[in-house]
Amino acid sequence: MAEQHDFRLLGVLHLPPLPSAPRAQLTFDQVVDRALRDAEALVRGGIGGCVIENLGDAPFHATVVEPHVPAMLAVVGSEVKRRFGADLEFGINVLRNDAESAMGAAAASGARFIRVNVLTGSAWTDQGLIHGQAASLLRYRRSLGSSVQIMADVCVKHAVPAGGTDLVHSAVDTVGRGGADGVIVTGKGTGLPTDLDDVQRVVEAVPNHPVWVGSGVTPSSIVAFKRIAAGAIVGTHLHRDGRIELPIDEDRVTSMVEAARS
Repeated sequence: MAEQHDFRLLGVLHLPPLPSAPRAQLTFDQVVDRALRDAEALVRGGIGGCVIENLGDAPFHATVVEPHVPAMLAVVGSEVKRRFGADLEFGINVLRNDAESAMGAAAASGARFIRVNVLTGSAWTDQGLIHGQAASLLRYRRSLGSSVQIMADVCVKHAVPAGGTDLVHSAVDTVGRGGADGVIVTGKGTGLPTDLDDVQRVVEAVPNHPVWVGSGVTPSSIVAFKRIAAGAIVGTHLHRDGRIELPIDEDRVTSMVEAARS
């Protein structure tokens, strides 16, 4: 959704646990149906982009996931593309940090971008110490001849940076040495607010790259973020009652879009 300085408002298709995940209860066909219903709520509510991610698969692998995970994400992406076409562009995020699987799924399904939690540096997480994958990921993208963009978190949520916590330095390294096409700034955890000053500092540090807000965006905060950021990923707030395990609520989507336009 482009307004003013091409501000992009994206939702999230938080997939239920995929088959083989510890909490899996649905068949894969049911997972796809749930994703398409959520996608329809985004489109009907006025949001034209989303991130598809395997949130329900927790606890996550630190890096490489089972082969069926990117395959299933690619199928979901392909179904979204077939059903909604240009009305809903999408990206892929393979949690916790399997960037190459995300790139493969994105290339197969026609995704516009991938989200990478740790592209450069390292971070202590509930999966242990995760190391950046910039070197292998960018070479893999080159080998595919792909134009899929890499949107990378800086000082990612649910993690503590190893060896330093300088947000601005991390952002500069992520786009400079790490080769990210853009960066994502978040709060401390899923659904927790992102600091406006943090976003401003990163925007000033990497002026030639898009900066997205990655967590905790609400109708009351989106106007302030829109003034400085290039986009926002809105996940938790769009679900019914703000509960991430419930379906996306079209009325909440509409309210968010109207707030962004105000």
